[in-house]
Amino acid sequence: MLVLGIETSTSVVSAALVDAEKLLAEVYLDSKEHHSRRLLPVISSLLGEVGVKIKDLAGIAVALGPGSFTGLRIGLATAKGLAHAGGKPLVGIPTLDALALNAAGVGGLICPVVVARREEIYTALYRWQEGRLRCLVSPQAVNPSSWVLKLASYGEPVYFLGDAVMPYRKVWEELHERAAFLPSENALPRAAQVARQGQIRLSRNRGDDLFQLKPLYLRPSAAEQKA
Repeated sequence: MLVLGIETSTSVVSAALVDAEKLLAEVYLDSKEHHSRRLLPVISSLLGEVGVKIKDLAGIAVALGPGSFTGLRIGLATAKGLAHAGGKPLVGIPTLDALALNAAGVGGLICPVVVARREEIYTALYRWQEGRLRCLVSPQAVNPSSWVLKLASYGEPVYFLGDAVMPYRKVWEELHERAAFLPSENALPRAAQVARQGQIRLSRNRGDDLFQLKPLYLRPSAAEQKA
């Protein structure tokens, strides 16, 4: 089952192709160039290198957020366009779920943190348990200082990853020896995780409605607040 994954929740533009057994290819660019210029060429190059066309796919998986409002809109619009044109099922994957999978297997709490506006972060809390990711606290937008107090109440190691690690590292380090940070290559969202989660969903015939699927913003955009 070939699945294309698309990830544009942060500054990273990423696309990946997986089958039932392995990751076939992944392109990962952390670039200041606008996602609208990068994404389609990245997808085209990825598929071309592997020799796969849209018609060969079993489906497409796309990160839904939370994250950059503009990035999410571009990623979802692109995924919808490809799915509609190719007649392929589409699956939306929560960004924080996919990001947390970069820390699969660690012994402790897994805390993805993504930059939000107004000095907040998007975050959730997970634990790797019995070979699967278990969500302990649902995705939310929160102040970092308030969040670290909640994390401290668990009294166990917390593994941080995401683009909000560095901007708020001093806050996370208030946990002292219980604060752990993943290597940089595992710190940001990857389309491979999105694709793999999409593959699981598609294998259970749990595709999403192409026309109803929307980004997971967690809060209104600036434009919506002004309306």
